[in-house]
Amino acid sequence: MDSKQLLAFALDKVDDMKARDVVHLDVRETSSITDYLVICTGTSKRHAQSIADHVAKSARDAGEPPIGQEGQDVGEWVLVDLGDVVVHVMQEQTRAFYDLEKLWG
Repeated sequence: MDSKQLLAFALDKVDDMKARDVVHLDVRETSSITDYLVICTGTSKRHAQSIADHVAKSARDAGEPPIGQEGQDVGEWVLVDLGDVVVHVMQEQTRAFYDLEKLWG
């Protein structure tokens, strides 16, 4: 998948799990690490973990295994690195504190 297809895939997968306040940022001009960030909110620790698990499992099933996954055990902020797309699943307080949209926007 190219990066735009991978972005659409990730957005679809977080939507499958009813993630809240989903945004995506094009960071191609400011980052050499990834092309897009997907940021969304889980309503609880379990919800955040489930969203990230669904993204990671679906990516593996589609032949695009994640490069890495961090924060799964805590569930406050779970990151799924798909290479050209990095998915951040956060609980509301954590998302407000780090404010990635402002940092990268």
